[in-house]
Amino acid sequence: MKPLPLKNANQSTTLENSGVRANTLVDSFGRIHNNLRISVTDRCNLRCVYCMPEEVQFMDSKELLSFEEITAFVKVAVTKGINKVRLTGGEPLLRRDLATLVGFLCKIPEVKDLSLTTNGMLLKAQAKALKQAGLNRITISLDTLKPERFKDLCKRDGLEQTLEGIDAAINAGFSSIKLNTVSIKGINDDEVANLAKFARDKGIEIRFIEYMPIGANPWEKNKVLLAYEILEIIDQKVGVLLPVINSDPKAPATEFIYEDGKSKVGIIASVSKPFCQSCNRIRITAEGKLRNCLFALEELDVKKLLRPKVDEAGIKKLLESSVATKWAGHQFNTAQFIKPQRTMHSIGG
Repeated sequence: MKPLPLKNANQSTTLENSGVRANTLVDSFGRIHNNLRISVTDRCNLRCVYCMPEEVQFMDSKELLSFEEITAFVKVAVTKGINKVRLTGGEPLLRRDLATLVGFLCKIPEVKDLSLTTNGMLLKAQAKALKQAGLNRITISLDTLKPERFKDLCKRDGLEQTLEGIDAAINAGFSSIKLNTVSIKGINDDEVANLAKFARDKGIEIRFIEYMPIGANPWEKNKVLLAYEILEIIDQKVGVLLPVINSDPKAPATEFIYEDGKSKVGIIASVSKPFCQSCNRIRITAEGKLRNCLFALEELDVKKLLRPKVDEAGIKKLLESSVATKWAGHQFNTAQFIKPQRTMHSIGG
């Protein structure tokens, strides 16, 4: 089988093809930023090997932005064109009363899309409340269907709770449920087909992510299961995949649909086909550091503009400055790549 087409790495959202308003965040490469990822905690109940170290010192809760501060920041960000927000962690469901924050953000008219990424272990108890608060889209991490392998990958037990969380999300009636799987050669590559079948049987989309250099352990590039390899496995063992027509060019995943139309598969080819040139995302960490890239080496302090009172003009300038200085891309396929000191759990997925 020939490799299926993936997202064009040169496809970007520019001033010329999108139009621009004075209240838009645009970098020096013409990329318009409308997508904000908010980490609500650096804490996690797992220790996934590609994400964080086994031993870690978490931040004191007083260091974290309050729900009111996060909401105030988003209210300013939407005036600069932000209309998509994703809540992340760490494990966001460890943040007490998260549904309250969801309710706050859903009341901001300019936020057209609010979503959440979680490992799903606490979802059984919280799915209904999150849905009632206004959350419609949810992404759940699932790297294996084998309990012992789950423990090897995550350094904790929890597969059963994760599977129960997936069912709870389905029963709660979220409009979109996706699974995220980090595929690593020699670790869980033998489960690609079974995971794809699992998602297909559930009627939900699964997205396979190429293994990236963002965890605590040294990155071994030879462990990257490439996008075309993933697609070939699914094509041969699960069902024929066809590219989704008119999919969002700014989305990190390239989407495919089974030939029979039953559910989708997404591929996030961060290593083999980076999507930096169409990136529309900025991030804020749980303690209020603004980052213009997952792999950014510099960050700006937002907290000082939220405490003791909100400095709207200062926040706008900070957003503009961060986006204006965004680099062309992370370059982790080159000798110029420098791994950030933060690991995924303290940045926000």
